[in-house]
Amino acid sequence: MIEILKAILFGIVEGITEWLPISSTGHMILLDEIVKLNVSEEFYSMFQVVIQLGAILAVVLIFWNSIWPFGKKNNKAPLSESGIGAWIKKDIFVLWFHILVSCVPAAIVGVLWDDLFEELFYNYTTVAIMLIIFGVAFILVENMKSGHKAKINAVADITYTTAFLIGMFQLIAAIFPGTSRSGATIVGALLIGVARTTAAEYTFYLAIPVMLGASLLKILKFGLSFTAMEAAILIVGMVVAFAVSMFVIKFLMDYIKKHDFKVFGWYRIALGIIVLACGIIGVI
Repeated sequence: MIEILKAILFGIVEGITEWLPISSTGHMILLDEIVKLNVSEEFYSMFQVVIQLGAILAVVLIFWNSIWPFGKKNNKAPLSESGIGAWIKKDIFVLWFHILVSCVPAAIVGVLWDDLFEELFYNYTTVAIMLIIFGVAFILVENMKSGHKAKINAVADITYTTAFLIGMFQLIAAIFPGTSRSGATIVGALLIGVARTTAAEYTFYLAIPVMLGASLLKILKFGLSFTAMEAAILIVGMVVAFAVSMFVIKFLMDYIKKHDFKVFGWYRIALGIIVLACGIIGVI
C-alpha cells in the first residue's frame, strides 16, 4: 500500500510538471531523492519515462479533433471532393509531417546516446543548473518579445523550417534533465516568433510521438517481465498522471491567453537555487 501511495504521488507530480514548462524529468529526479520507490534501478529508469503515457492520453483526448486526420465532419482541407480523399484531412496530415520533422533531432540523439546522457546528466546538479538557465531564458525572451506581435499565430502557419528549429530546441531537453521538453520548445518557438498559445499547443502535439517513442524504447530495454507490484505501480502512476494532466492542460491553455510565461521562469530559478543549496548542505 505504501508503494501504491508513492506511485500516486509520482503520478501527481508527472501530471503537473509534464505540461507546465518546469521540467517533469527534473522534478521526478528530485522527488526520487526524497521519496524512494522500493523498486530496482532498472525499473525506476523505465517507470519515470513510461509514466508519461498517462499524460499523453490526456493530450490525445483533449485535442482529438485537431490531431485525428480522418473523417468527413469538420474537414476543412479534404484531399479530394469525393471518394476516399474526402475522408482525409490534408491539413492535419501536414501538421503531423511538421511534428515528425521536429522529432528528428531528439530521436536520433535519443536512440544513439540515451544511456550515456542518463549516466552523465541525470543528477540534481544538472537539474538545478538547467532549471535556472531556462528560467532566466523565459524571463529574457518574454521581456524581449513584450509589445511585439507574433509572426506565427496558428499551428497551421508553422513551416518545415520552423518545425525543425523547434526540434533543435527540444534536443537540449533530450540531453539535459531540468531543461523541460515543453520549456525548451516554447522558448525556441517564442524566439522564432510563434505566439504563446500556438507554441503551447504545438508543444502538446509534439509530445505525442516523442513520449510514445521514448516509452517504447524504455519498455524494449526493460522487457515485459514485470512483477505484480511493479505492474501495479506503473498502472497507478499512469492513471493518476492522466487524470491530473486533463486539468493541467486546460489550465495552462486558459492561463497563457491572459498571462506570459515569466511566473514559470521565476519558479524555475527559485527551485534551482533551492536544489543547489540542498545539495551543498547534503540534504539531497
